[in-house]
Amino acid sequence: MAAQTPSNWLSLSDAAELLGVHPSTVRSWSDQGILPVHRTSGGHRRYLRSEIDLWFQSQRGEDSNELTLVIQKALGATRFQISEGRLNDQDWYNKLDEDARQQYRVSGRNLLQGLIHAITTAGEPDTVEAEALGYEYASRGHRYGLSSVEAVHAFLFFRNLLLESTLAVFEAAAVHSPRAWSAMFRRITGFTDQIMVRILETYEQYNRQNR
Repeated sequence: MAAQTPSNWLSLSDAAELLGVHPSTVRSWSDQGILPVHRTSGGHRRYLRSEIDLWFQSQRGEDSNELTLVIQKALGATRFQISEGRLNDQDWYNKLDEDARQQYRVSGRNLLQGLIHAITTAGEPDTVEAEALGYEYASRGHRYGLSSVEAVHAFLFFRNLLLESTLAVFEAAAVHSPRAWSAMFRRITGFTDQIMVRILETYEQYNRQNR
């Protein structure tokens, strides 16, 4: 077998970015034996790019490929809307400094990746990824002094923005199938409901610790 160059190897975060999912999802898949993973002598997870590419292609049927393309088109619309200053109309956003604002924009991109995966993957939405995103929003909000209500508002802002963009793309693509629309809504609401519950649970834990 030909020797593998360092550029062929991916870290956990690199693999997550390539697959478009949260790092916690990659960690979970690796531990369950779903995703091919290697360990360094120090115990760190490493992924061979060729194996990840092959695994990813094997997970995607023709319908999934088309739907992924449709949803990814929503990313451009979402970025356009955010650039128009919609964030500046949010009270919770105006409480943040520039570093915190950048972190929330990162959270918005992570949410988009999670939604793409939730919509285009067979089976139930990934609970591990939803909980990881919920914890990310809650811990970030708590760190920057947002109340639980404000943290939920922050999450709903990005969730609704992505939903609006996805609906616009579905309409522009003339998707008329009731099954396609209902399946999309069930997956989005199922996935994002888990995130919101995790946000509230995490804030409740913070409140108990501060009593």
